Amino acid sequence: MKVRVLALPLLLASCGGPTAAPPPPPASPALSPPAPLSPSAPAPPSAPAAELRLAFAGDVHFTDRTAALLQHPSTAFGPIATTLSDADLTVVNLETAITSRGTEEPKTYHFRTEPKALDALQAAGIDAVTIANNHVLDYGRVGLLDTLDALHSADYPYFGAGRNTDDAYAPLNLTVKGVKIALLGFSQVHELASTWAPGPDKPGVALAFDTNRALAAVTAARTQADLVIVFNHWGEEGNGCPTTEQKTFATQLSRAGADVIIGAHAHTLQGNGWIGHTFVAYGMGNFLWYGDSKSTETGILRLTVRSRTVTAAEFLPAVVSDTGQPTLLEGAKAQSLSRRYSSLRTCAALSPSPA
Repeated sequence: MKVRVLALPLLLASCGGPTAAPPPPPASPALSPPAPLSPSAPAPPSAPAAELRLAFAGDVHFTDRTAALLQHPSTAFGPIATTLSDADLTVVNLETAITSRGTEEPKTYHFRTEPKALDALQAAGIDAVTIANNHVLDYGRVGLLDTLDALHSADYPYFGAGRNTDDAYAPLNLTVKGVKIALLGFSQVHELASTWAPGPDKPGVALAFDTNRALAAVTAARTQADLVIVFNHWGEEGNGCPTTEQKTFATQLSRAGADVIIGAHAHTLQGNGWIGHTFVAYGMGNFLWYGDSKSTETGILRLTVRSRTVTAAEFLPAVVSDTGQPTLLEGAKAQSLSRRYSSLRTCAALSPSPA
């Protein structure tokens, strides 16, 4: 299976994001081997696993009112960018094609933007995006190929779609504070799924419906990475409770080796918790959004991870404002949304702690 490996020095200067492995040191002169340890000598201690702070948010695109924000890409996300930048790795769902070409697909909503959108993401401290969703192909395969070209031209990390099947299902591999992280994305949206699937010589989106391939990709990533993260596009729009289809796939991903599962698409928040030792956040809602929606409730999910274990999960409640920008809530409003978000765990059938 093809593996996508990207490292972005331009992202690191501002937000302490993923770092590329340093080049190997020059060869040293031959030295005598060290004397063996005596049987009673303790083994040298291994270096402790680095503690990572990860941040996730939901759907982002630049259309209508949010398109106007690209007049000033450096401030497109507004003050919340400070919080997005304050993580070792920040990931969102980029739900748009980056193209001026192509023909609209036979569907109701169509989103597209210009390459300046990547400047806005970078300025906000967002280190990588999933493009496994139901809008990256809104303008057909021409639009998808333009999107991939724009991402490659900007050297911007992405996952979840590609120029062929292997490329679409390949993980994005990043090294953060010495920890090898694999990110994979899958769409579970039925609309046009049969025609949006990739092929050996056909660009497309990695689909959850090709379950064997999706699970094999996660299992393969598990053998190469210290931490495996899956970002899904799934669920029923407007439903704060995950569907049976979501729950089934989440359980399968957990068994295949996923450590963290994040989701979006339902246009509303869905609950979080654990399936065994896998942390799951079924739905992060809209984040930077163009207009009316099922809900304006949103937020940033901040996870503290050591080794393969999520040791702390913090939800930072926010609302999509009249500009389309997400704004963090404070005081009683923040407490109210935090309580509601916590209550969503019940219908998600997730445990409050790892098994």
